[in-house]
Amino acid sequence: MSNLIPIQRSPRVAVIRLAGVIAAAGRRGAPNDAGLAETIERAFRKGRPVAVALAVNSPGGAPAQTALIAGRIRRLAAEKGVKVHAFVEDVAASGGYWLACAADDIWVDASSVVGSIGVISASFGFHDFLTRHGIERRVHTAGTSKSFLDPFQPEKPEDIARLQALQAPIHDAFIAQVRARRGPRLAAGDLFTGEVWVGTQAVEKGLADGIAHLVPKLKELYGEKVKLVHYGPRRGLLRRFAAETLSEALGQVEERALWARYGL
Repeated sequence: MSNLIPIQRSPRVAVIRLAGVIAAAGRRGAPNDAGLAETIERAFRKGRPVAVALAVNSPGGAPAQTALIAGRIRRLAAEKGVKVHAFVEDVAASGGYWLACAADDIWVDASSVVGSIGVISASFGFHDFLTRHGIERRVHTAGTSKSFLDPFQPEKPEDIARLQALQAPIHDAFIAQVRARRGPRLAAGDLFTGEVWVGTQAVEKGLADGIAHLVPKLKELYGEKVKLVHYGPRRGLLRRFAAETLSEALGQVEERALWARYGL
């Protein structure tokens, strides 16, 4: 008869941080599917986690990248039979909320900003500046719609109509995602106007499940001995210390503007 006593392993929860403005691959440090793919795959596959936790702090960004990241999380959750929990820090708005909806439940801080289920496009117009300074811009296109929303030309009603036609199906896809993931938990009323709510308001609207922070909630769910394993993108020395290019600097201005919409 064996005297060996089986070792009981502490339950493991993989923690993935989803923070910042979601952008297409190429902007340094911005969350995107290509940059997060390895991290998400490791989190679900390594060490047989009992659950995966998403630490979400994002004002949104690129819709396609958002859908790709959320889709990857749901595919792996179904494949591994693992529950996913989302914990919102400052903001889960627009694409940030879409990411939170990839979880089975969403927990927020009392001061978290949640929602903004809509689509936005922002730019500048410089045509008056060019005229004042006697600058002539020359653009030649093959195709009548090629110079669409040119910031150096006066805004055209037909361009605005085309933009709104592009935004509508993206908004519809966002609404469908929220309804599919939150279902009967959503309160009555129009939650899809782009409005945001704070903490308990988001819970009352059914956009979140309660007020809770990551560590104490996971201990409550999986026991005091739960082991939290954090996963993040691997960054090489060159990537960490590379000088910012002009395009990256402009990207940071745009990113600051997105955070500023929520008072951050």
